[in-house]
This record gives sequence, structure tokens and C-alpha cells, in this order.
Amino acid sequence: MPSQAQNDQDNHRRLTLLIGVIVVAASVVCALSLMAAVAHPPATLTEAATIVALISMIAVATMVKARVRIRSTTHSITWNETAIVVGVAVAPAPWVVLCTAAGVAVAFAVLRLPAIKMAFSVGKNAIVAAGAGLTLVTLDWTPSKLIDFVHLVGPIALAYLAATLLDEIIAIPVIAIASGSSVRQQFRMNWDLRGVGVALRFLVTICTLLLLQADPRLLVAVPPLVLSLHLAYSTRIRSRTEQQAWQRLARTTDALNVVDLDNVLTTAVTQAAELFSADEVEIELRDGNRAVRGGTGGITFDGPTGTPTDVDGTIVPTPLEGHDRTVDIGVLRLRFRGPVQLSEREQYTLRTFASALCTAVRNAQAYAELARVANEHAYAAAHDALTGLANRRHLLDEGTEQLSTRHADGVTALVLIDLNHFKEVNDTLGHAAGDQVLVQVADRLRGAAQTSDLVARLGGDEFAVLLRGLPAPAVAAHRAETLLATLHEPFDLDGMRISVEASGGISVAPSNGGMAELLRRADVAMYQAKRAGQRISSYAPTRDTADLGRLTLGGDLPRAVADHEFVVNFQPIVDLGTGEVTSAEALARWRHPTHGMIDPLRFLEAVERSGLLPAFAEAILDQALIAAASWRDAGFDVPVAVNVSPRSLLDARFPGSVLARLRAHDLPPDRLVLELTETLTLSQLDVVDRVLSRLRDEGVRLALDDFGTGYSSLSLLSRIPVHELKIDRSFVTTMESSAEAAAVIRSTLDLGRSLDLDVVAEGVESEPQRRALWELGCVAGQGHLFARPVPAGTLLAAMQRGSGGRPGALAAPLHDAGAVIRLSQNRRQPGRARLPHLPA
Repeated sequence: MPSQAQNDQDNHRRLTLLIGVIVVAASVVCALSLMAAVAHPPATLTEAATIVALISMIAVATMVKARVRIRSTTHSITWNETAIVVGVAVAPAPWVVLCTAAGVAVAFAVLRLPAIKMAFSVGKNAIVAAGAGLTLVTLDWTPSKLIDFVHLVGPIALAYLAATLLDEIIAIPVIAIASGSSVRQQFRMNWDLRGVGVALRFLVTICTLLLLQADPRLLVAVPPLVLSLHLAYSTRIRSRTEQQAWQRLARTTDALNVVDLDNVLTTAVTQAAELFSADEVEIELRDGNRAVRGGTGGITFDGPTGTPTDVDGTIVPTPLEGHDRTVDIGVLRLRFRGPVQLSEREQYTLRTFASALCTAVRNAQAYAELARVANEHAYAAAHDALTGLANRRHLLDEGTEQLSTRHADGVTALVLIDLNHFKEVNDTLGHAAGDQVLVQVADRLRGAAQTSDLVARLGGDEFAVLLRGLPAPAVAAHRAETLLATLHEPFDLDGMRISVEASGGISVAPSNGGMAELLRRADVAMYQAKRAGQRISSYAPTRDTADLGRLTLGGDLPRAVADHEFVVNFQPIVDLGTGEVTSAEALARWRHPTHGMIDPLRFLEAVERSGLLPAFAEAILDQALIAAASWRDAGFDVPVAVNVSPRSLLDARFPGSVLARLRAHDLPPDRLVLELTETLTLSQLDVVDRVLSRLRDEGVRLALDDFGTGYSSLSLLSRIPVHELKIDRSFVTTMESSAEAAAVIRSTLDLGRSLDLDVVAEGVESEPQRRALWELGCVAGQGHLFARPVPAGTLLAAMQRGSGGRPGALAAPLHDAGAVIRLSQNRRQPGRARLPHLPA
């Protein structure tokens, strides 16, 4: 696209060429006229005086003008054609051509105007004079016809018309090129005023000729008449020009009422160039270090401030400030190639325009900021802050829209991806490292997905990829394998290489149920893959019964809580050496009216998600404390252990509720043991520290359940003020066949002795296991060897009945009282060294 400077150079060349053609044509006309004048020179003093008068009259007519500025050039409207037509009516045409050229040259010399303007004006008026004279010659005109008015008007009107047309035809293209506008636009501009001016000047021409015919002395009345008409015409032109300027200003300020800043600046530049007839307009904004330049043809520069411009000459700067002048956002500059001084009206118009532009720019900037903030909020609402992937909401929205048009877009499928053992990364290396892994996983999935796919992070370590436009359902499995394969390579993490396995579930868009059902099926397929030890699994309706059963049970939860369908069974914890009951663990069960007794693994997750957890936990705690109170009243002061959901520990009201239930049942706080699981993460510990500290300070005992199964054991012990560790049943079950399991048990027992913690072994099912644990130094255990989970009354009856005539014992002692025992070298005597507890 050519620049404004190139356009100006092209216009200058065209203008110079056109003026050159006019001057050459005028030179030919003047040469022919000179030849004719030499052949018939003035013969009398009167004829010589006529030539002098013609020169004077044309010079005066040229100097009496109405001026109109176009860019840096001022154009004039003169009375030349009136003087020329009067001249050709009373003198030979060759004389008039030469007198016209001479008179115009004298006027320009007196006014000291540029040579190019003189050359153009001399040439144009010489051609006009030749045209008017040739018209009268063609009509066989003679000065004697001045006597007859009827014969006077027709020829003079045609001559005047010829002169006017020639003047318009020659002048308007030059003005159009100089102003950068079209010839048609210039012909149509102010045509009514030009028509009135032509009529007035023609009337003056007729009156002048009639005065000369009646009495040459009346010619003295012509100059005042001409001057009066000229002043009236000039006033009319000035009034019309100002009216048009205000109309353009109104249109321009209306056009600035847009909210896009680029449109505001483009409109301002182009409209200001036309409004003030400037060669170039520049807008400089302080906010953003931005400058915009251009002209009537559009924007030629948009970039940083300080970049030089191609337009040199007069600069008219105006600050972009509000009406109260308290806000200054930049500057507006009008550039002209030549010397220009704005009129008072133009200066006021410029200030008004600059104020309107300031308001428009501020409005556009405010709108852009609002739009930016809205876009940021919309993006944040639809994307994951950590990875930049789509979030669950965005996935559901996109999936719903896709499923509504699936008939036209092929098959839609969803791949749900869950990282296996990701908790180990968080708990071992910290959440910052975990976040790095999640970001790398997101990058790999994004890189492996196709452009039509939508990759999302649903939360935690769970991702989803919406596959759109598949040619067939079978393609989904292939695409899912590609996605999971990208996670096979280890991740670089601060110089370490971390391997993270993943499981995936695939579901194809269902015929009904929408996006929610598609996501549920993918979730079912993913857990099917986890249970089967596979990397990926496709949804199979025949294997969805358990999941559908959980959904059905979830709907029954409110009724179950209200009707007290949740019951508690108790499994005793015994002294491995004596077989005596030391405490009991409360285990929740659901006595469903239709499905019978339901294991907690099938309903606990639904309870946590349902919002009924506080009511459920209170009901279980109540039953556990009632049982402990009944045992105490029967003579067995046995503490009761209750499992606590991590979600309960996130509730600041939980300690108050526990302590209130203890008071209600008149039980000391140390008769209650709250069992915590290793599913607690370090981030959750930041929240539950206060809850656990209050419970411990009040005397409630804390136990860490399933110890050793996670990688967070030591970090949890450094934070949670527990009293007891419970060895997971998986180690007890395999301790006889697995050296690794036995080593874990030994290290846990050593840790318990060092930290002055009680240690309980879960899953004791045989006498050899009991004896081996006791020999390793484990004091307490629970399992089917002693009793299965039973109702509170059944356990009380068992304790009352006892074993071997010893109430409170559920198994025979390993050794008789007073016997001397030779301990295995693997067992260390529990000396109960009182070491300080690790700080919480």
C-alpha cells in the first residue's frame, strides 16, 4: 500500500504536468494573438488608451478576490471573466488575450505570489480570453451591436458562458489534484454558490456594457457596484464555508462515537484531514506510546512515538484534553506542507474536535479495559489456572454443544485419564513438584491431541480429552492409546526423572443422557481399568451394574440418615500376649431395607459427596459412645475407636461436636480414639492442624490407620500429634512369606518405641501371626483370630463370657503366668523409653 508521502509526490507530479500543459497551450494562444496584434496595431490614441484600460481592469479584477484555503494552498475566486468579456466586447480578441496575460502578470507581481501560481493563472486566463473572443468572432460580433440591447445579450451571454466553462474546466482539475479529491466532487461542491456568482458577474458585465454605450462617463459607477457585489458574494462564500465546516464537525464527532480504539483513531485522522484540509494528521497517545498518522486516504503509520514523518512544513498542535482540562491523554497535530495560519473559526473548531476526540479515546480505552477484564474472567471461568487447559465447566459446555450437533460432526467420545499414585509425588516431593508434573502432563496431552480435540483438567490428577468428529467409534481406542503413550516416558523434575503411570477410560457418546452420562461412563471405564490392572478400558454396559447400584444407593441416603438405617459393629483390639480386650474399633454398616447389610466401601464415598457427612458422622459417633458407656457400666472400661473422614477434619465445627457427644454420654475424652487415614495430604494438614490440636489437647486420642501403605507416613507423623499407629493388614497377611513385609513391621515397631507410640497390627488371622508379631514387640492386634465385627451387645457378651475363665479375654495367653520366656533375638524388649513426641 503506497504511503501518504508517495501519494503526495504523485499528486505533485500530476499537478506540475497539468499546469505545464496549460502554460504551453496558453503560450501558443498568446503567440497567435501577438502575431494578429502586430498585424493590426492600435491606430489611434483611443485604441491605445483602451489597451491600457483593459490591462488595468484585468489586474484590478484579479486582485479583488475571495480566498479559499485547500491544505497549504490558498485558491482565489476572482472577477476576471467579467473583465475579459467586457474587453472582448469592445476590443479585438487578440488585444484582449495579450492584455489579460499582462494584467494577470501585473497583479501577481504586485501581490508577490509564487511563480507557479502566476504561470497557471496567466495561462488559464489567456485561454479563457481566447475562448470568449473566439465565441464573439464566431457570432460575427462588432462593437456597434452594443447599441442594440436585444442583439447585445445573446452573444455576450454565449461568450460569458464559454469563459465560465473554460475557467471551470481548467481550474477544477487543478484544485482536485491539489486537494487530493475527485474532479466530480469538486464540480459538485458549492455549485449553487458558483451559479449565483456567475449570474451576478454576468449581470455586472451587461450593465457595464450598457453604461459604456449610454455614456462612457458612467463607467465610474462600475467599481463601487463591483466592490459591493464582491463583498456580498465573499460574505456568502464565507458563511457557506463555515456552515459546511460545522456540519462536517458534527458528522465527525458523531462518527467518533464507537467503542473500538482503532476505529476511533482511523475516523479521527481521516475526518480531521478533510475537516481542516490538512496534508497529514497525527494523533499521539501517551498511554501506550502510540502514534497514528494519515490523511483523507486512510492511515499511513501506526507505531511508536518519535518516528519521523515525511510531511515537513507547518505544524499545528492541539492537546487532547477534556473540557475541564484536567485530563491530558496526548496531542493532535495538523501538518501542512506550506505556511498556513488557521482562522479564528478553524482554531475554535480544532479545539472542539480535540475535546471530542479526547472523550472518544477515553471511552474506547475504558471499553477495551472492560472487555479485557471480561475476557480474562471468561477465560478464567472456563480454564484451569495451573495448566491452562479447559476446566470441567468448559468441558461440559463444549461437550453438550457437540452432542447436540453430533449427527453432522461424526462420532464423539471422551477419554478420562487419572494418574496412578500421584499422591506419592505430592507427599514425597511436595506440592510444588506435583504442580510441575501436572503442567508437564497437560503439555504432553495437549501436544498429542488433535486440533479438533478438547483437553481438560477436571481437578486434582484427573484429565479428560473430548474427541470430536471421529469417523468410527473404534478410532477412539486408538486415539486414547496415543494419548496415554505420551505419559509413558519419565518426567524431568528438577534434575530427577519421575515416572507417573496413568489409567484411562473411554466412552462413546450415548443415545441419551447427554454430557453428564458420557462423563459418568468414562469414569466407570477408568475405574474398570484400575481394578483390572489395565492401562485403558472402554465402557461396557454389562460391567456397569455396581456403578449403577452406587447411584441408586446415593438417592437413598437422605432416607437412611433420617430413619437411622446406619448401624455400627465393633471389632475388638486385644493384647497379643494375654488375649485381653484393650479397645474396640467401630465399623459402620448400612442396614438397607431392600439390599440388606451394605459394606461401607459401597456407600462412604457417596455419603461424603452428598453433604450428609456431618449427620452421618454424628450418628456413628453416637452409637460408638453409647456402646462404650454400656461396656463401662458392665465393668469393662474399654475405649472405642472411630474412623474419621478427612472431610470431617476440614470442618471447624467437628471438635465441638465430638466433645459435646462425649459430655452427653459422660465419657472421658481418652476413652475415644479417632482413627485417621493416610489419604490426608500435606495441603489438607495445613487446614486440619487446629482441629487435631484441639482434640488432642482435650484428651481425645488419635491413631494413624493403614500405616505404611502410603509414602507420606513419616511426613504425616511429623505433623499429626497421634498416639497410636495401626499396621495395615496387607503386611500382616504376607509377613510370613515376604521379607519386605516383615521389615516394614519391624521398622514400624521400632518407630513406635522411639516415639512412644502404641502400635496395633490389623488382620491377625492365625496363631503363628499372633506369636510372630508378639515376638517382634507388637503388643496389640485385631483380626478374625479374636473376633469378627459384631454388634455392641454381642461383643459385651463375649467379654463377659471370656476365655479360659478370664472375663474380658478373647484368647488364651501365649504363656502361663510366671513362666520364664526365652525371647527370640529378633524381639526387642519394649522398654517404653519415654522420648519426646515430634512437634506437630
